[in-house]
Amino acid sequence: MLSVLSVSSSLSARSAVRSVSSLSQRPASTRAFRWRGGSIRMMALKTGIVGMPNVGKSTLFNALMEESQAQAANFPFCTIEPNVGVVAVPDPKLQKLGEISSSKKVVPTSLSFVDIAGLVAGASKGEGLGNQFLANIRECDAIVHVVRCFDDENIVHVDGSVDPLRDIDVISLELVLADLGQVERRLQKASKDKKTDPNELSALQKLNEGFDNGISARQIEMSTEERASVRGLLLLSEKRVIYAANVLDSELADGNDMVNKVAEHASKEGASYVVVSAQVESELVDLEADERAEFLESLGVEAGETGLEKLIREVYSLLQLRTYYTSGETESKAWTITEGMLAPQAAGVIHTDFEKGFIRAETVSYDDLVSSGSYQAAKENGLVRSEGKEYVVQDADVMLFRFNV
Repeated sequence: MLSVLSVSSSLSARSAVRSVSSLSQRPASTRAFRWRGGSIRMMALKTGIVGMPNVGKSTLFNALMEESQAQAANFPFCTIEPNVGVVAVPDPKLQKLGEISSSKKVVPTSLSFVDIAGLVAGASKGEGLGNQFLANIRECDAIVHVVRCFDDENIVHVDGSVDPLRDIDVISLELVLADLGQVERRLQKASKDKKTDPNELSALQKLNEGFDNGISARQIEMSTEERASVRGLLLLSEKRVIYAANVLDSELADGNDMVNKVAEHASKEGASYVVVSAQVESELVDLEADERAEFLESLGVEAGETGLEKLIREVYSLLQLRTYYTSGETESKAWTITEGMLAPQAAGVIHTDFEKGFIRAETVSYDDLVSSGSYQAAKENGLVRSEGKEYVVQDADVMLFRFNV
């Protein structure tokens, strides 16, 4: 019987040699890296950062990546090729586990972000390189819609004035219009095919009517079966959205009237929003921890509550992701799973062998482990459970997998 608590030691024992196998580019996929004796899987979920030109998208993306990976210049379409980067998910729990286990290193989980060039009215017809940009959005699983909520005469707006709700409507409508053309073509074919699934035909009809009225796919009422039948269309307006209201540094703590309008709009459509200051975030990148804390305090913002940190947490929640941990002397590591995953599937995120030969998972909640002070103490206190194949992994579980292959 083999087990894993600190993953790196288990893999190194196999003298693993990594080579990349076919990486799927489809949304919501799992990418597989081949190792001798099995494969390691990682979540391949991507979040696209979109918005009108000059709203602070690339500045925000640069801050996320902690380096200037995108050219943040003050003119439209400076970001033509999508910039993709991976950002660590802030996780104080992981740091605490590292301390408890005296881990040599801690490894956070991560999210992928794509900086997509600014969209303008007419994008669905190719305006402003719209076709290319819309295709990039189609490959993403969720959208962070950056909305300009500040006035600055030195930063031009493509429409000549600042109006966050107008900007939201422009981009939302372009996504709907792009979807409308796709649905109309599919509906025309499906209507003539007697073998068409009734759920798909019904869904297409509802979507067509909703799009005609400018309603996004995610807001159109459909049954679970109907929505599943058109999932393959990868509709742009079906993507889940977080609005990022970009403000001046002086308004980061309390927002402003424009932010209030964005918040009200988000509430009406069941979306979420966060207040960010792209310029502040870009300045924080170059500061040491004590300087960051002092700077944020001067702005009335608590440490750990910057716009980017809240944005990353919101995206994680939006994608219905959960975290479990493995922890030992070698390393403490956070692993990303989707909500509702069973223990064998969660084990398979580490290595396919763990899923194939799964026996059980010794599990303790993060809170119980911290209150006990150590894994051994938690075990002696009867707080470590032996969970089987039907166990639904909970957020912040600390797990040790028993497997045999």
